[in-house]
Formats: sequence, structure tokens, C-alpha cells
Amino acid sequence: MTVREAVEQAQREQLSPWACRAEESRGRARPVPPCPMRTDFQRDVDRIVHSKAFRRLMHKTQVFLAPEGDHYRTRMTHTLEVARVARTMARGLRLNEDLTEAAALGHDLGHTPFGHAGEAVLNEIMPGGFEHNVQSLRVVERLEQGGAGLNLTWEVRNAIRCHTGAEEAATLEGRLIRLADRIAYINHDIDDAIRGGVLYPLDVPLELSQVLGFSHGERIDTLVSDVIEQSRDKGEICQSEPCRRAMEELRAFLFARVYHSPLAKGEERKAQDMLRFLFEYYRREADRLPGEFQEIRALEGTERAVCDYIAGMTDKYAVEQFRTLAIPRAWAVK
Repeated sequence: MTVREAVEQAQREQLSPWACRAEESRGRARPVPPCPMRTDFQRDVDRIVHSKAFRRLMHKTQVFLAPEGDHYRTRMTHTLEVARVARTMARGLRLNEDLTEAAALGHDLGHTPFGHAGEAVLNEIMPGGFEHNVQSLRVVERLEQGGAGLNLTWEVRNAIRCHTGAEEAATLEGRLIRLADRIAYINHDIDDAIRGGVLYPLDVPLELSQVLGFSHGERIDTLVSDVIEQSRDKGEICQSEPCRRAMEELRAFLFARVYHSPLAKGEERKAQDMLRFLFEYYRREADRLPGEFQEIRALEGTERAVCDYIAGMTDKYAVEQFRTLAIPRAWAVK
């Protein structure tokens, strides 16, 4: 018996009846021989972690643009926090932790530079709109590996696409990602807002703290424990009404006091103007797109290629491109 077969046997014996077992996966678009060491979902974790898109997350904004400090979240640290929250809930519910981790690590691979400010401007100027979950799926299916994609399992791709939006994921593991994403960002965005002076600890409404807790750790523990308690031995992911309501009200509080705060988002317009400039520039000068985007341009059109290129940029790279293309260089006197 191989290591993989031993793991699959353990999953048959130990996981919940509602869990998605690796050996039951719908498979990949391009079949590959089984690995003797890893299940299909474990292989997906490795494929995502070793991808270029995953590495770029460390230089993409979570909430605060260009923060002065080493401890603010980036899209990478957000992703890792989502993965930990999701795995804890999956373990408590005896769901497949590997599928959960793969989906969590891949859920934001298509996010733009400058966070949701970048997403908003691409949604505005890209014909047909732009959604980061759809772009994340495009990254793993089309853009990585020189256009071949990562060839992930159907279940991981489904969970990535459905982590936000109207459609619900097909697996309970996928449905956990939507909730883990919210639990993670609601709590770490409070932490970052306090660090940045946008909020003070006592600004968080007392009635919400009395339900969820008064600290970052207490709130996460309350929400994670509640999901496990409410969902155990059920074929669905649930929250108690008090926790669900408190979490939604805390999210609304963050939109009002942090996400739309002039202090926190004062540079967003500049970032969006940069992305508009880059989009228009490369739409006019499409021959200057990097080589890997020329095939997309030929097959799917210039705007699709430009959108893919800009969505994949890090914050720093987008700024450098803007400086190179928009700001005249000084003439050297010799």
C-alpha cells in the first residue's frame, strides 16, 4: 500500500459522511497518473504554493495602500490566515482539510493590485466586468504555467470560483472558504485599522464585542467554535443567529468606518487613476504587452490580454510601470 492509498483509506474511515474524499474527486481537465505519496488535493496545495501568482500575493494590498510598517496584512498574509481558519473548522467537522487548504490558498490568486480599489476600476473599464473570484479561476485554468494552467481538481476550482458571489460551492469544504474568508478579513482588518489609527479599540460597538469577544483572538475563537458547534453532524455549514447577526453588523461597521474612511482610503483614487492609465496605454500599444499575453490577445482580444496583465501586477510593479510610461525622464547633460 502506498502512502497515498493509506491516506485515502484513513479518509474513508475517519471523515464525515458529508466530506469530499480525495479518491472521489471528479478529477482534472487533463488526467495525470496518481502520485504514490500525495492525494489529488494535496497535490493541488503544492501546485498553488509553487505558482507565480501565489508568490505575487505578498506584494498586493489587502486594505491599506502602501502602509508604513511591517505588520500590516498583505493579500498573502490574508490568504494564510484564511487557510488556517478554514482548516481548523474543517478539522472540527471532520471534513477534508487538504481540499479546504487548497481552496483557501487559491481563492485570491486573481486579485488585482491595490486590493478592492483595483478590482473596482477593472470592473468599471473591462467590457463584461471583472470579479476577482472569476479571475482567480482564470489564473489556475489559463494563465499559470505559460498558459497551461495548474490543472487543479474540479472541487478546488469550484471552491475558488464560488468563495464569493451568488453561487454556492458544491462541497462543504468549498462553502467553508466563503465563511473563513469573512471571519479572517473582518478580524484582521480591525487589527490593522487600530494599528493605523483609523479605529480605537473602544470604537468597536460594545454590543458586538459582548457577543463575539473583545480581542482579535476572542472573536476568531467565538466565530470558529460557533460554526463547528452549529454544523457538526449536518450536511450544511451553519452559524447561530446571534453570531451570524453580530458578524454581519461588524462587517457593516467596517465598511462605514474603515473601508470607506478617507483616512484609510485617501490614496485609492490615485491608484485607480494609475490602473486606468495603464489599461488605456496597453490597449493602444498592445504590441508592448509581454510575450505570454500576445497569444491571449490573438485568441481572446486585446482588452482581455490587457486585463489579465494588469490584474496580475503587484502594487509595486504597477507603480513602476506607471512611472516608466507616464513620467518624462530627465535629459542627461554631457
